[in-house]
Amino acid sequence: MSDRRPTKPKPSKKVIVDALNEPEQEDAVIGRALVGSLVVFALLGLVVGSVYFLTLPKKNEETIAADPIALPERRELPKVSVPIVKWTDITRVANIDFQHISGATGEKLLPETMGSGCAFLDYDNDGLQDIVLLNSCSWDPVKAKEGPSSIRLYHNKGQATFEDTTKVMGLAELRFYGMGLACGDFDNDGLVDVFVSCLGADTLLRNDGKQFVDVTSTAGVGGAEDAWSVSCGWFDYDRDGDLDLLVCHYIQWSRELDQAQHFRLLGNVRGYGRPQPFGGSYPSLFRNEGGGRFKDVSESSGMHVMNNDIQVPIAKSLGLVFEDFDDDGYLDFMVSNDTVQNFLFRNRGGVGFEEIGTQSGIAFDSSGAARGAMGIDAAAFRNDASLGVAIGNFANEMSALYVSRSRNLQFYDAAVANGLGPATRLELTFGVLFLDFDLDGRLDLFQANGHLESDIALVQASQHYEQSPQLFWNAGPQYSAEFLKCSENETGADFQKPLVGRGASYADIDNDGDLDLLITGCGQRARLLRNDQEQKNHWVKFKLVGNGVSSNRDAVGAAVKIRVGNLVQRRLVSATRSYLSQVELPVLFGLGSTAEIDSLSIRWPDGTTQEIEKPAIDQMHVINQASVSSGFQ
Repeated sequence: MSDRRPTKPKPSKKVIVDALNEPEQEDAVIGRALVGSLVVFALLGLVVGSVYFLTLPKKNEETIAADPIALPERRELPKVSVPIVKWTDITRVANIDFQHISGATGEKLLPETMGSGCAFLDYDNDGLQDIVLLNSCSWDPVKAKEGPSSIRLYHNKGQATFEDTTKVMGLAELRFYGMGLACGDFDNDGLVDVFVSCLGADTLLRNDGKQFVDVTSTAGVGGAEDAWSVSCGWFDYDRDGDLDLLVCHYIQWSRELDQAQHFRLLGNVRGYGRPQPFGGSYPSLFRNEGGGRFKDVSESSGMHVMNNDIQVPIAKSLGLVFEDFDDDGYLDFMVSNDTVQNFLFRNRGGVGFEEIGTQSGIAFDSSGAARGAMGIDAAAFRNDASLGVAIGNFANEMSALYVSRSRNLQFYDAAVANGLGPATRLELTFGVLFLDFDLDGRLDLFQANGHLESDIALVQASQHYEQSPQLFWNAGPQYSAEFLKCSENETGADFQKPLVGRGASYADIDNDGDLDLLITGCGQRARLLRNDQEQKNHWVKFKLVGNGVSSNRDAVGAAVKIRVGNLVQRRLVSATRSYLSQVELPVLFGLGSTAEIDSLSIRWPDGTTQEIEKPAIDQMHVINQASVSSGFQ
């Protein structure tokens, strides 16, 4: 049975045409009416407007001239004199003959651009700061084995002269692609040990008093063979009296992956790559279990920061600094990341960490963008309740100066407001350091600069491969331009000589009370600059020794304050800062013309406190932890 439905009769072709033309005819009529109305309204408007204009009172032309455009005012610099502090390059006369090897042969592999760090340490406890310099090596394993040792140790003989003791101390046969250094007494035996971060497995060297012995395997801190470790440092995060180890990692890198990227500098000329195409990483936290052994507690302690959308690690870390950012007695730390957000890890009372970089305001710049962050340092540079964090960034990105007005974990970037930012925009900055180079009692700022590409000037006329270091004098918070750049007239020509700057560190190598500088150059010789300031300012220095039971022997994490009247200066005992580098452990205070200190206060790593009335100036004091009551302010 078929399913047929009745159909309507089809309309004739004429009916269809009439129906289609009907709306068009109506539109035409409406359109003609509308045009006629618009013409009438236009004529009426013209007549009314003319009458109104003719009846207006005449005005003088000068009264209706446009006001001139107000241009921004030039920043008024403080009417103060930047101190003249000459720096002398004593590298050769001090017998420092270190030449960095990047392994570059023209393949343009990213690790070749990163350089290496440096460190000051007193490995024989003679009261003089010795030097460790770190090398990379050839990519060819055979050539690497035939090349120089990847670590060089220089013993300070006094009067700023050094002796190469690499072989004597058992380091001459070490070969690795070295990156960063962390110096600390992890076994509380009174002798400083050395951890080396590498491209590949890392190395821990224990100081037994006669030589440095490789104990990486038994300690369990070697890390993965394919990891790229960078800045690293010792700190007692759980306050159990021994030093734990934090190791930052850069990117997930392999030679094959790097070669597969089509990085171009100019035309078909291969350039060094960017970190964006490579995967991120996690920091590694190794808890000291005692007996020379460590446990990897990275995941359980909160180091595994992930991108929540795609569940991959975020960090592309380069810089590391420890501080007690909330003043609760437990060390926190900041990590500067390259092209991704910076991290602030808040210590949760010794049981782990919470990453709060975004909430605290240090993750991005003021416009919400991530920068190419390299080195980092933190200090109370205003001698008040505020705390500053300086971060060196990529070329055409200003250095950051995040400031917290109190220990409330809330920061804002003051670099532009206080004059530092514009003076650092062109440079590509790696090492950054707060230091009081003229001993006036205010912390100044140093930057080591240098580009990645030797031919960068071909594509950016404003850029150069070798760049001068920069020194900014702290004029004081009462001035809007707080940091003033020192010229060659103020530093001398030796300081301003360009290099491919990377790691940077400071120490008082000649025990004259002022801080000297050590800078590493990528593929270049290291540079040792002696501070020859003649300001006649006073100073005082303190070397703290923990009890080795409730506080670590190095006293890392101790907070030191000196009080002169209403003025208080604060320092944290920690060598980890700058870029891949470590500074001397003793803390130095410049005093300016002050001839007497009212008091010294110490909060030891275990939370106990100690106060000393009127310590003598112009000398270093060695202070051993005593059994004292609480009350640190």
